[in-house]
Amino acid sequence: MAIKSYKPTTASRRSMTVTDYSGLSKVAPERSLLEPMKKKSGRNSYGRITVRHRGGGNRTKYRVIDFKRNKFDMPATVQTLEYDPNRSAHIALIQYEDGVKSYILAPDGLKAGDVITAGPNADIKPGNALPLSAIPVGTVIHNVELYPGKGAQLVRSAGNMAQLMAKEGAYALIRLPSGELRNVPVGCMATIGQVGNVDHENVSVGKAGRKRHMGWRPTVRGSVMNPNDHPHGGGEGKSPVGRPGPVTPWGKPALGYKTRKKHHRSDKFIVKRRNDK
Repeated sequence: MAIKSYKPTTASRRSMTVTDYSGLSKVAPERSLLEPMKKKSGRNSYGRITVRHRGGGNRTKYRVIDFKRNKFDMPATVQTLEYDPNRSAHIALIQYEDGVKSYILAPDGLKAGDVITAGPNADIKPGNALPLSAIPVGTVIHNVELYPGKGAQLVRSAGNMAQLMAKEGAYALIRLPSGELRNVPVGCMATIGQVGNVDHENVSVGKAGRKRHMGWRPTVRGSVMNPNDHPHGGGEGKSPVGRPGPVTPWGKPALGYKTRKKHHRSDKFIVKRRNDK
Protein backbone atom coordinates (compact mmCIF):
# COMPACT_ATOMS: atom_id res chain seq x y z
CA MET A 1 0.00 0.00 0.00
CA ALA A 2 1.27 3.46 -0.93
CA ILE A 3 0.93 6.72 0.98
CA LYS A 4 -1.50 9.28 -0.42
CA SER A 5 -1.14 13.04 0.10
CA TYR A 6 -3.44 15.93 -0.78
CA LYS A 7 -3.16 19.44 -2.16
CA PRO A 8 -2.75 21.91 0.72
CA THR A 9 -6.27 23.33 0.57
CA THR A 10 -6.11 23.90 4.34
CA ALA A 11 -3.28 24.14 6.86
CA SER A 12 -3.94 20.64 8.17
CA ARG A 13 -4.19 19.13 4.68
CA ARG A 14 -0.64 20.32 3.97
CA SER A 15 0.93 17.79 6.34
CA MET A 16 -1.78 15.12 6.32
CA THR A 17 -1.28 11.77 4.58
CA VAL A 18 -3.39 8.62 4.42
CA THR A 19 -2.91 5.04 3.32
CA ASP A 20 -3.95 4.40 -0.25
CA TYR A 21 -6.87 2.00 0.09
CA SER A 22 -7.33 1.44 -3.65
CA GLY A 23 -6.09 -2.15 -3.31
CA LEU A 24 -8.78 -3.05 -0.78
CA SER A 25 -12.27 -4.33 -1.46
CA LYS A 26 -15.14 -1.85 -1.48
CA VAL A 27 -17.72 -4.40 -0.26
CA ALA A 28 -19.25 -4.36 3.23
CA PRO A 29 -17.64 -6.62 5.85
CA GLU A 30 -18.92 -10.17 6.36
CA ARG A 31 -21.89 -9.78 8.73
CA SER A 32 -21.50 -13.21 10.31
CA LEU A 33 -18.00 -12.23 11.49
CA LEU A 34 -18.99 -8.90 13.09
CA GLU A 35 -19.55 -8.35 16.80
CA PRO A 36 -20.70 -5.19 18.62
CA MET A 37 -18.13 -3.19 20.55
CA LYS A 38 -19.02 -1.14 23.59
CA LYS A 39 -16.76 1.81 24.30
CA LYS A 40 -14.91 1.80 27.64
CA SER A 41 -13.27 5.24 27.29
CA GLY A 42 -10.26 4.06 29.31
CA ARG A 43 -12.35 3.00 32.31
CA ASN A 44 -12.09 -0.24 34.27
CA SER A 45 -14.90 -2.33 35.78
CA TYR A 46 -15.23 0.17 38.65
CA GLY A 47 -15.74 3.06 36.23
CA ARG A 48 -12.39 4.65 37.09
CA ILE A 49 -10.15 5.99 34.34
CA THR A 50 -7.09 3.74 34.16
CA VAL A 51 -5.98 4.83 30.66
CA ARG A 52 -6.03 8.58 30.15
CA HIS A 53 -6.90 10.52 27.01
CA ARG A 54 -9.42 8.02 25.61
CA GLY A 55 -13.02 8.62 24.57
CA GLY A 56 -15.27 9.54 21.67
CA GLY A 57 -14.27 8.30 18.26
CA ASN A 58 -16.23 6.72 15.47
CA ARG A 59 -18.46 3.76 16.21
CA THR A 60 -16.90 0.49 15.07
CA LYS A 61 -17.75 -3.18 15.07
CA TYR A 62 -15.24 -5.88 15.91
CA ARG A 63 -14.11 -8.20 13.13
CA VAL A 64 -13.63 -11.72 14.53
CA ILE A 65 -10.11 -12.71 13.48
CA ASP A 66 -8.98 -16.35 13.32
CA PHE A 67 -5.71 -16.24 15.24
CA LYS A 68 -5.60 -20.03 15.74
CA ARG A 69 -5.61 -21.24 12.10
CA ASN A 70 -6.52 -24.77 13.26
CA LYS A 71 -8.38 -26.02 10.15
CA PHE A 72 -5.46 -28.12 8.94
CA ASP A 73 -4.92 -29.32 5.36
CA MET A 74 -8.04 -27.59 4.03
CA PRO A 75 -7.40 -25.05 1.25
CA ALA A 76 -8.99 -21.64 1.60
CA THR A 77 -9.45 -19.02 -1.10
CA VAL A 78 -8.90 -15.33 -0.39
CA GLN A 79 -12.17 -13.55 -1.16
CA THR A 80 -11.38 -9.92 -0.31
CA LEU A 81 -8.80 -7.69 1.35
CA GLU A 82 -10.47 -5.29 3.80
CA TYR A 83 -9.80 -2.40 6.15
CA ASP A 84 -10.13 -3.13 9.87
CA PRO A 85 -10.77 -0.08 12.11
CA ASN A 86 -9.59 -1.98 15.19
CA ARG A 87 -5.97 -2.63 14.13
CA SER A 88 -3.22 -1.18 11.97
CA ALA A 89 -2.98 -4.26 9.73
CA HIS A 90 -5.41 -5.03 6.93
CA ILE A 91 -7.43 -8.25 7.05
CA ALA A 92 -8.36 -10.86 4.45
CA LEU A 93 -11.67 -12.71 4.19
CA ILE A 94 -11.01 -16.36 3.32
CA GLN A 95 -13.44 -19.16 2.47
CA TYR A 96 -12.55 -22.80 3.08
CA GLU A 97 -13.60 -25.64 0.78
CA ASP A 98 -16.38 -26.60 3.19
CA GLY A 99 -17.88 -23.10 2.88
CA VAL A 100 -16.73 -21.72 6.25
CA LYS A 101 -15.57 -18.10 6.13
CA SER A 102 -13.12 -16.40 8.46
CA TYR A 103 -10.91 -13.33 8.71
CA ILE A 104 -7.11 -13.53 8.97
CA LEU A 105 -4.40 -10.87 9.09
CA ALA A 106 -3.40 -10.07 5.51
CA PRO A 107 0.34 -10.64 4.93
CA ASP A 108 2.27 -8.46 2.52
CA GLY A 109 1.76 -9.65 -1.07
CA LEU A 110 -1.48 -11.57 -0.51
CA LYS A 111 -4.11 -10.98 -3.24
CA ALA A 112 -7.74 -11.87 -3.79
CA GLY A 113 -7.97 -15.30 -5.45
CA ASP A 114 -4.87 -16.72 -3.74
CA VAL A 115 -5.21 -20.15 -2.11
CA ILE A 116 -3.74 -20.63 1.37
CA THR A 117 -3.62 -23.55 3.79
CA ALA A 118 -2.67 -24.30 7.37
CA GLY A 119 -0.94 -27.33 8.86
CA PRO A 120 2.47 -29.00 9.05
CA ASN A 121 2.34 -30.01 5.35
CA ALA A 122 1.65 -26.51 3.97
CA ASP A 123 4.05 -24.83 1.55
CA ILE A 124 6.36 -22.06 2.73
CA LYS A 125 4.56 -19.10 1.14
CA PRO A 126 2.95 -15.92 2.55
CA GLY A 127 -0.38 -16.58 4.24
CA ASN A 128 0.20 -20.25 5.02
CA ALA A 129 0.28 -21.18 8.72
CA LEU A 130 2.50 -23.95 10.07
CA PRO A 131 3.85 -25.16 13.41
CA LEU A 132 7.32 -23.75 14.13
CA SER A 133 8.67 -27.32 13.95
CA ALA A 134 7.78 -27.42 10.22
CA ILE A 135 9.18 -23.97 9.29
CA PRO A 136 12.78 -23.75 7.98
CA VAL A 137 15.30 -21.75 10.01
CA GLY A 138 15.69 -18.18 8.72
CA THR A 139 12.09 -17.85 7.53
CA VAL A 140 10.27 -14.53 8.08
CA ILE A 141 7.08 -15.12 10.10
CA HIS A 142 4.29 -13.24 11.87
CA ASN A 143 1.15 -14.00 13.91
CA VAL A 144 3.11 -16.19 16.35
CA GLU A 145 1.58 -18.16 19.21
CA LEU A 146 3.16 -18.18 22.67
CA TYR A 147 1.33 -21.30 23.86
CA PRO A 148 0.22 -24.11 21.50
CA GLY A 149 -3.47 -23.79 20.64
CA LYS A 150 -4.02 -20.48 22.41
CA GLY A 151 -3.95 -18.32 19.29
CA ALA A 152 -1.38 -15.85 17.99
CA GLN A 153 -0.25 -13.14 20.40
CA LEU A 154 3.02 -11.87 18.89
CA VAL A 155 3.89 -9.88 15.73
CA ARG A 156 0.40 -8.81 14.63
CA SER A 157 0.63 -5.08 13.81
CA ALA A 158 1.16 -3.53 10.37
CA GLY A 159 4.55 -4.08 8.76
CA ASN A 160 5.90 -6.27 11.54
CA MET A 161 7.81 -9.51 11.09
CA ALA A 162 9.83 -11.93 13.19
CA GLN A 163 12.53 -14.38 12.12
CA LEU A 164 13.00 -18.00 13.11
CA MET A 165 16.63 -18.16 14.22
CA ALA A 166 17.12 -21.73 15.48
CA LYS A 167 15.38 -24.87 16.73
CA GLU A 168 16.64 -26.97 19.60
CA GLY A 169 14.65 -29.69 21.34
CA ALA A 170 11.18 -28.54 22.35
CA TYR A 171 11.82 -24.85 21.66
CA ALA A 172 12.38 -22.55 18.70
CA LEU A 173 14.39 -19.33 18.99
CA ILE A 174 12.64 -16.32 17.46
CA ARG A 175 13.93 -12.78 16.93
CA LEU A 176 11.01 -10.43 17.53
CA PRO A 177 10.58 -6.99 15.88
CA SER A 178 11.88 -5.32 19.06
CA GLY A 179 15.17 -7.22 18.77
CA GLU A 180 14.33 -9.55 21.65
CA LEU A 181 15.39 -13.18 21.24
CA ARG A 182 12.83 -15.51 22.77
CA ASN A 183 12.25 -19.26 23.01
CA VAL A 184 8.80 -20.45 21.94
CA PRO A 185 7.51 -24.07 21.97
CA VAL A 186 7.91 -25.69 18.54
CA GLY A 187 4.26 -26.75 18.61
CA CYS A 188 3.14 -23.10 18.32
CA MET A 189 1.66 -21.93 15.04
CA ALA A 190 3.07 -19.07 12.99
CA THR A 191 2.17 -17.56 9.62
CA ILE A 192 4.70 -17.15 6.82
CA GLY A 193 5.58 -13.63 5.63
CA GLN A 194 5.39 -10.04 6.85
CA VAL A 195 2.21 -8.34 8.06
CA GLY A 196 0.72 -6.16 5.32
CA ASN A 197 0.11 -2.38 5.22
CA VAL A 198 3.85 -1.80 5.54
CA ASP A 199 3.59 1.97 4.98
CA HIS A 200 1.36 2.48 8.02
CA GLU A 201 4.27 3.90 10.04
CA ASN A 202 4.75 6.68 7.48
CA VAL A 203 1.21 8.07 7.77
CA SER A 204 0.98 11.61 9.22
CA VAL A 205 -2.25 12.23 11.14
CA GLY A 206 -2.07 15.92 10.21
CA LYS A 207 -4.78 17.40 12.44
CA ALA A 208 -6.24 17.07 15.91
CA GLY A 209 -9.74 16.24 14.68
CA ARG A 210 -8.54 13.09 12.97
CA LYS A 211 -7.04 11.92 16.25
CA ARG A 212 -10.42 12.49 17.91
CA HIS A 213 -12.04 10.26 15.27
CA MET A 214 -9.65 7.52 16.39
CA GLY A 215 -10.86 7.80 19.97
CA TRP A 216 -8.00 9.85 21.42
CA ARG A 217 -8.76 12.91 23.55
CA PRO A 218 -6.30 15.81 24.05
CA THR A 219 -3.09 15.30 26.04
CA VAL A 220 -2.07 18.24 28.25
CA ARG A 221 1.55 18.75 29.31
CA GLY A 222 2.25 18.58 33.02
CA SER A 223 4.39 21.73 32.88
CA VAL A 224 1.35 23.89 32.06
CA MET A 225 -0.72 22.51 34.95
CA ASN A 226 -0.98 23.73 38.51
CA PRO A 227 1.16 22.17 41.26
CA ASN A 228 -1.83 20.33 42.71
CA ASP A 229 -2.49 18.66 39.35
CA HIS A 230 1.00 17.55 38.35
CA PRO A 231 4.52 17.47 39.88
CA HIS A 232 5.78 19.52 36.90
CA GLY A 233 3.20 22.26 37.43
CA GLY A 234 3.55 25.72 38.90
CA GLY A 235 6.24 28.37 38.66
CA GLU A 236 6.40 31.69 36.85
CA GLY A 237 6.35 31.46 33.07
CA LYS A 238 8.07 28.49 31.48
CA SER A 239 9.62 26.68 34.42
CA PRO A 240 11.73 23.52 34.56
CA VAL A 241 10.27 20.40 36.16
CA GLY A 242 12.15 21.11 39.40
CA ARG A 243 13.24 17.49 39.85
CA PRO A 244 16.20 15.33 38.83
CA GLY A 245 14.07 14.03 35.95
CA PRO A 246 10.54 14.07 34.56
CA VAL A 247 7.90 12.11 36.44
CA THR A 248 4.35 10.88 35.89
CA PRO A 249 1.37 12.66 37.45
CA TRP A 250 1.77 10.23 40.37
CA GLY A 251 5.45 10.90 40.95
CA LYS A 252 6.96 7.81 39.29
CA PRO A 253 10.00 8.34 37.02
CA ALA A 254 8.74 8.85 33.47
CA LEU A 255 11.88 7.96 31.51
CA GLY A 256 13.63 4.63 31.90
CA TYR A 257 11.46 3.35 34.76
CA LYS A 258 11.07 -0.42 34.47
CA THR A 259 7.52 -1.65 35.04
CA ARG A 260 8.05 -5.37 34.34
CA LYS A 261 7.86 -7.74 37.32
CA LYS A 262 11.24 -8.61 38.84
CA HIS A 263 10.59 -12.34 38.63
CA HIS A 264 8.24 -12.84 35.71
CA ARG A 265 7.34 -16.43 34.92
CA SER A 266 8.38 -16.04 31.26
CA ASP A 267 11.86 -14.66 32.08
CA LYS A 268 13.39 -18.09 31.50
CA PHE A 269 12.27 -18.02 27.84
CA ILE A 270 13.93 -14.68 27.01
CA VAL A 271 17.45 -15.24 25.69
CA LYS A 272 18.27 -11.59 24.91
CA ARG A 273 16.38 -8.50 25.99
CA ARG A 274 15.29 -5.95 23.41
CA ASN A 275 17.47 -3.22 24.95
CA ASP A 276 20.59 -5.33 25.62
CA LYS A 277 23.69 -4.19 23.81
